[in-house]
Amino acid sequence: MNKFIQDFLTSAESSILGKTKETKLALCCFLSHGHLLIEDVPGMGKTTFAKTLARLLDLSFARIQFTNDLMPSDLIGIQIFDAKEAKFNLIHGPVFHQFILADELNRGTPKTQSALLEAMEEKQVTLDGQTIELPHPFFVVATQNPRSQIGTHHLPESQLDRFMMKIKIGYPENHYEKQIISSDIHAENYNKLQPVINSTTLADLYQSVKNITVSDKLLDYVVALLEQSRINSSFQGLSPRAGKDIIKAAKAWAFIHGRDFVLPDDVQDILPSVISHRVAPFQNQSFTQDQELSQMLIKTVKVD
Repeated sequence: MNKFIQDFLTSAESSILGKTKETKLALCCFLSHGHLLIEDVPGMGKTTFAKTLARLLDLSFARIQFTNDLMPSDLIGIQIFDAKEAKFNLIHGPVFHQFILADELNRGTPKTQSALLEAMEEKQVTLDGQTIELPHPFFVVATQNPRSQIGTHHLPESQLDRFMMKIKIGYPENHYEKQIISSDIHAENYNKLQPVINSTTLADLYQSVKNITVSDKLLDYVVALLEQSRINSSFQGLSPRAGKDIIKAAKAWAFIHGRDFVLPDDVQDILPSVISHRVAPFQNQSFTQDQELSQMLIKTVKVD
């Protein structure tokens, strides 16, 4: 395993107790130039999770709390007229940070949710006809409450598809939960965290992931997964974009685990996180049911 990856995971473990797999998946998403959706109930440590990632990656961080009265201008910013200089000056909104935590995204109105679409897809925003580039890297981690909770708005398929991966942090195991409720040691450890990846090493990591080898047979396997999703009435068929995200995430997952080539196991490890929010968004299903659909797809398509 790459030294920077190992240092990252070791440092994260001191602040995010017992969530090594979820941390790996989040890092995998980041190294794949994707965006991450976390679905969970309040109080599960989603904000600490995001802030820990941002600090270790040495990225500027902004948390946006989505509410019914949040406006697109609250995300992007506004133009204010300067009478002395006789010109408009742009006051940047929080979206101009490198790491954005969009907290409880599905409590915002559809109009405000859609304000993130261009930023997530194009890495730019348009304000008063002016196109403005966002910083690089640009990583959005959004949280959403379970769809059954009161006061939530359904995320449209177009926005769900902008997220490369969806994960659930879940309740901690008993011995970790005991540590969390008995002391603030994990919070103290967060305050001691130091960046382990800087802009120089990050560029090298991105290039290393890009150079991971994907065989023709593995591409055939991913195509077969896509095709199966389209003929199975239990699923909303996966798009070519989903296929590209599967490949990109599998390459990052292979790199995190110290290999320079992708195995079918890599695809299967990341597949539920990449497709769970895509295979059945039109059905009122829980996260667990989405995961079951993903597992059924894995079992149906055999590896040659």
